[in-house]
Amino acid sequence: MSVFDSSVQGGDAVWEGVRIYKGKIFSLDEHVDRLLASAKILAFANIPSKAFIVDSIKQTLRANNFYDDAHIRLTLTRGEKITSGMDPRLNQFGCTLIVLAEYKPPVYDNTTGVKLITSHIRRNSPMHIDSKIHHNNLINNILAKIEANYCGADDGIMLDNLGFVAETNACNIFMVKNGVLLTPHADACLPGITRARVIKLAKQLGIEVVERNISIAEFYVAHEVFTTGTMGELTPVNEIDGRLVENNVGSNVRARISEAYKALTETTGEPID
Repeated sequence: MSVFDSSVQGGDAVWEGVRIYKGKIFSLDEHVDRLLASAKILAFANIPSKAFIVDSIKQTLRANNFYDDAHIRLTLTRGEKITSGMDPRLNQFGCTLIVLAEYKPPVYDNTTGVKLITSHIRRNSPMHIDSKIHHNNLINNILAKIEANYCGADDGIMLDNLGFVAETNACNIFMVKNGVLLTPHADACLPGITRARVIKLAKQLGIEVVERNISIAEFYVAHEVFTTGTMGELTPVNEIDGRLVENNVGSNVRARISEAYKALTETTGEPID
């Protein structure tokens, strides 16, 4: 890979995380469609076709014999430049596609849960860098993660420019109060594919779902809190800013949705072979 590639020169690339379950690629269409949409928004030239990307993924998985408990970091860059510089007109060789496959179980412990802190770093609003673009320039999220590391937490909750909860530095976030599942509007965060699955599954299970502005104070007194994402699936949150998430009403919303999500990963997906 060239040192003149746009991903090296300015983080000028888009990406997706895709998980493999029992010989199938989960939510492949949604991930590749979002990758291509982000590339179009950023005006990439000579974007490879969906069929080419899907075939490249399958070839990589077969070559490495990755058929279960694997993860792909799929990256599409603007491509190699003729010289260093910010101008996209310096990119004259077409896009670069990277299919990074590795054995990687979910990154969070879905049994013991995680601890979060509220970061001082704000999540970008659409007036700055729209989070609907799944781009590689992740310094905003990395700064929040650094802050969480210094505080001995697993991740940082990022607020929007109005002070409402947006998401964590790596995942979408949900809370449960009195049997109702709530999640922030996807204004200053990515409307994640796992997030959409969780909302759909909850409705199918007869669980009321509400999307609205939520303050961090409301998360402190929730009966359940969990994060969602391809890398971690549905991860329970035990503590936020030193406050324990106290499920004193026996709420089991996350467990019910998680069971339905697991069944979905085992029965759906694009076959590798």
